[in-house]
Amino acid sequence: MVGPDRDVTRRTDVRIPEQEAHRLDQADPGHRHLFRVPPADGGRYPEAAYLAGNSLGLQPRATRAELLADLDAWSRLGVEGHLEAERPWLPYHELLTAPAARLVGALPVETVVMNSLTVNLHLLMVSFYRPAGRRSRIVVEDAAFPSDSYAVRSQARFHGLDPDTTVVRLKPRPGEETLRTEDVTGFLAAEGDTVALVLLGGVNYLTGELMDIAAITAAGRAAGAVVGWDLAHAVGNVPLALHDWDVDFAAWCSYKYLNSGPGALAGVFVHQRHLGDPDLPRFEGWWSTEAATRFEMTPVSRPPATVEAWQVSNPPIFAMGPVRTSLELFDSVGMPALRERSVRLTGFLERLLDEVTADRPLTVVTPRDPARRGCQLSVRIGAGSAAELTKRLRHEHGVVADAREPDIVRFAPVPLYSTYHDCWRVADALAATVEQSR
Repeated sequence: MVGPDRDVTRRTDVRIPEQEAHRLDQADPGHRHLFRVPPADGGRYPEAAYLAGNSLGLQPRATRAELLADLDAWSRLGVEGHLEAERPWLPYHELLTAPAARLVGALPVETVVMNSLTVNLHLLMVSFYRPAGRRSRIVVEDAAFPSDSYAVRSQARFHGLDPDTTVVRLKPRPGEETLRTEDVTGFLAAEGDTVALVLLGGVNYLTGELMDIAAITAAGRAAGAVVGWDLAHAVGNVPLALHDWDVDFAAWCSYKYLNSGPGALAGVFVHQRHLGDPDLPRFEGWWSTEAATRFEMTPVSRPPATVEAWQVSNPPIFAMGPVRTSLELFDSVGMPALRERSVRLTGFLERLLDEVTADRPLTVVTPRDPARRGCQLSVRIGAGSAAELTKRLRHEHGVVADAREPDIVRFAPVPLYSTYHDCWRVADALAATVEQSR
């Protein structure tokens, strides 16, 4: 829990009392005790109010011991650890499959943890972006994460197409901050016969908007397009049902809400209907062939009828360990309970921000409807630099947030470890840092 105030007499402009945040934390405590919370760089409290889990999640306390145990197996067993370690390395990736599948609403044969997010998107687009004649366009949101934009443009160039005309960037309506579902589905109904691939973010990194994955997937498939999703900001944040929603493919990272460490291994989903399809092109490698015959050392791959056919290289064990530890934590707590707490916690932060933004040059751009967002509220600042504001929040108040230049500051009250008091500290810090409008 957050330590005692260092200066309880300090005046604050936030009308919701600090004691109300403490009361809510006692009634709805979350699982902060399972994580290592950084010390505050400034302000009145010993621990940071860490609301940057949408950029990098905190370290679970169990991670260090579990990772050291895998390292110890290497020191004791050498190469024999592939078969004789307590968690043998040869099938190690299989330990992650079932919990990852449960987290994204998939079958185990549809789910694998491997590589990094953009590498996985490229491997998947080898199979699922197959432009032909008029049907060649790729649909993304205008506020797509830059890496996704780079990836789809490079895929268009790889196929000899002009990325400026091949990639369609859907924008919000004039005067609006987020993309309406009906605008996406309407575009697909009108121009879907030109679209080869729809590739959107499940939760937009900039605004925190949760897209209607089921409705957009249905519209894209009805138009004859392949529909894939970047779930970097959705996995571990909102409930997912990829198999039932009939998504063609998806990819996600695990260093944000999945708390698996910087640059941690990513995940892939491919719907069951595509598995074992001999007409789908894929890049192959050592781990693409079926495990039972891998060490026969034959020159021709025999891929299994599972998503593991998309694997290329043998998995890095010490990078998989933290992912396994985190997935076990999600299995223990459960996504439904986390989502319920997320709605309560983000709603409390919204109430606080409503107070602070009412008379300051600050605007919340995330949808107000809880069903249209995850655990992130993005604030547009009216003057100055977003990076400079987050620096002041951190060093003067111990509040860690994320800046997206030029003018967006993102706050993510992660339900696993964030507290109501963290949210109160955000509002208090903003009120003290941003001058009121005149």
